[in-house]
Amino acid sequence: MSDLGFLTARLRRGDMSATEKLWQISWSFVMWLCIIATFGFAMLYSAAYGNWQPWALPQMARFGVGLALLVAVALIDIRLVMRYAYAFYAAIMVLLVIVDVKGVIGGGAQRWIDLGVINLQPSEMMKAGIVLALARYFQGISLDDMGNPLVLLPPMLLLLAPFALVLIQPDLGTAGVIVMGAVVMFFLAGVRLWKFITIGVAGLAAIPIAWSYMREYQQNRVLTFLNPERDPLGSGYHILQSKIALGSGGLFGKGFMQGTQSHLNFLPERQTDFIFTMLAEELGLVGALTLLALYVIVMIYGFAIAFRARHQFGRLVAAGITSTLFFYFFINMAMVMGLIPVVGVPLPLISYGGTALLNLMFCAGLLMNVWVHRDVQMAARGGFTDL
Repeated sequence: MSDLGFLTARLRRGDMSATEKLWQISWSFVMWLCIIATFGFAMLYSAAYGNWQPWALPQMARFGVGLALLVAVALIDIRLVMRYAYAFYAAIMVLLVIVDVKGVIGGGAQRWIDLGVINLQPSEMMKAGIVLALARYFQGISLDDMGNPLVLLPPMLLLLAPFALVLIQPDLGTAGVIVMGAVVMFFLAGVRLWKFITIGVAGLAAIPIAWSYMREYQQNRVLTFLNPERDPLGSGYHILQSKIALGSGGLFGKGFMQGTQSHLNFLPERQTDFIFTMLAEELGLVGALTLLALYVIVMIYGFAIAFRARHQFGRLVAAGITSTLFFYFFINMAMVMGLIPVVGVPLPLISYGGTALLNLMFCAGLLMNVWVHRDVQMAARGGFTDL
């Protein structure tokens, strides 16, 4: 057997050494992540009025841990990732139940588990958990099988269980991202379009019922989205100040650390939910479009990895993770522009946060895992080839 044939056989078996896998990692992809994170460090430094504390330095430390996590996840045999996908999902479900029973309350919501060093937010982890669980389920299921409604019942339960637990916290934004990421995976797995249309029509018909079950602050967010001027000093204050800051930035911005809306405390939560507004005010439209372009580059990498993978599990994991990243930054940017109601979704690698950042790096590690093991052969229906 030639050297090339021998190498190809090893890649398909997945028996590469750790050193060989390190060489397989797309370090250019990691570089783009570092560039985006640098934008975040700069904005957090500015948000603290030119101080590394309390946001920029801890964020840099967490990103360093996240890079190590990315590499570690990338080196795990993807067949082990698939084998323990359900166990990972189940562990996060247990954490979600613990949160709903005795979680830490902050900002009017019960979303965290206090671990001393960090407040763990299991709902963020479920964004990766649902992708792995659905990819595990759909591995090897044929298009003919997808036409059977009973085949779709287990993945629907896998989705609805965490959705309900996250919605109870309440965390409508994260619940929405989980659902939208899952919907993409259902579509890519081969679910017929007419089924999505049917569910969509049923969802629209259920809006009056859902409205009656929404909490008052959630109803106010929707009403404020429709008419921010109805309460400019109350529920509409955040979005109105955000629009003012976005518009005042102009083409090139007011300059780094020169944003008036953010530094004079007119802009709420400038280190988390509204950090994109601060970036646009200080760096202008050019800076905002530059960040958007960086996200697009990362998405191109993600979908390219999905297309390159030779197994269904890898394709679904890569596409699901990339789609989740898109919904992350789309919802955050659309929210601060007033295009959708305000929900608590952080801007990836930019907003301050522990669990969100580490979960994102874990997801990036899964992408690299698929890339490193793109040629590994897997048997249908979740089995494993043993070459």
